[in-house]
Amino acid sequence: MVGPARTEGAATAARAARNAVALVFALNGLAFSGLVARLPDVRAGLDLSNGGLGLLLLAITAGSLVALTASGRLVDRFGAAAVVRAGCGFVVAGFLVATAGVVWWESVPVAAAGFAVYGVGIGGWDVAMNVEAAEVERELRRTIMPRFHAAWSLGTFGGAGIGVVLTRADVPVAAHWLVGAAVAAAGAGLAAGRFVTAAAPAPEGDEPVARGRSPWLEPRTLAIGLVVLCFALVEGAANDWLTLALIDGYDAEHWVGVAGFATFVSAMTLGRLTGPRALDRFGRVPVLAASAGVSGVGVALVVWGGVWPLVAVGIVLWGLGAALGFPVGMSAAADNPAGAARRVGVVATISYAAFLGGPPLLGWLADHVGTLDALAAVAVLLVLSLAGVGAMREQR
Repeated sequence: MVGPARTEGAATAARAARNAVALVFALNGLAFSGLVARLPDVRAGLDLSNGGLGLLLLAITAGSLVALTASGRLVDRFGAAAVVRAGCGFVVAGFLVATAGVVWWESVPVAAAGFAVYGVGIGGWDVAMNVEAAEVERELRRTIMPRFHAAWSLGTFGGAGIGVVLTRADVPVAAHWLVGAAVAAAGAGLAAGRFVTAAAPAPEGDEPVARGRSPWLEPRTLAIGLVVLCFALVEGAANDWLTLALIDGYDAEHWVGVAGFATFVSAMTLGRLTGPRALDRFGRVPVLAASAGVSGVGVALVVWGGVWPLVAVGIVLWGLGAALGFPVGMSAAADNPAGAARRVGVVATISYAAFLGGPPLLGWLADHVGTLDALAAVAVLLVLSLAGVGAMREQR
């Protein structure tokens, strides 16, 4: 009876952790979309050009990179739950400082400092929840990582919907950001208590990757990082610039631009909910190659479609194609549970280089060719991703 009882107990814990991880992903997306939905207000409140806004967004990436480089070790030492909770605290503090900079003092340096603190929080939160998600996926013995990222997309969709309502109602940025951040952080902190790794962090000194070769020197890990970087930029370009591109390129009202972003997020959510079936049937490599083609067609329709029906179809295809790159990369990096936290940290760090270079590059292009036409540049990354997609093949 001891064996079956333990097995049932482990299965129950895995299911509870699955639900907790999904909630943590959703609340992370809610916090993120709350920031994105108010970027036009940030641009107007600080009187920035597109290039200036891109440089300001660079502060988020800089903060995230600081956290990402350390998060794998921190998860190994303290457990995923502790790192999520610490990240939540930084996110709330970041929103508070950013609100002071954008709304109260109208200071770009203060806003940048707030975005950097937010980036530290969101980066640590991101790595920890992905490490926990990979552990739950192993416990359940089936592909589920994209559905966790679908929960993130649902969170961003909900946040975008809230953004539509609040911007239409002229609710102040301060109220939107501070209340939203507090709710997201409190919920994620509580949910992290159900993580399966929360009570059993790796013992100090038990660091298989650190004693051997660094994951930064592993060709497969770096190739996975390349693919994730490309898909992250394709996704991030929509997150950062789609709302503004529709406003600037198609003379849309602010709420219409936010609704376009919500459409993108809902399409990406659909791709992540349905993607596991395709991945289990066809494998990672062919599914990701097809995803790159679908997303490329979508970007082309958004930029050159010219009429709203084609633009809407393009947004949907863009979101569907961008859906699986990042979550499949996290699963691939964690195929080997020994050192999984470190490898996930490396791949996440590489992917955030897309957010490091993406916003200022697209902002600079937008100032020269227009916000909408600048988005065409992300299609190049979809071709580049095919060079490393073979590294995503399942390793058992």
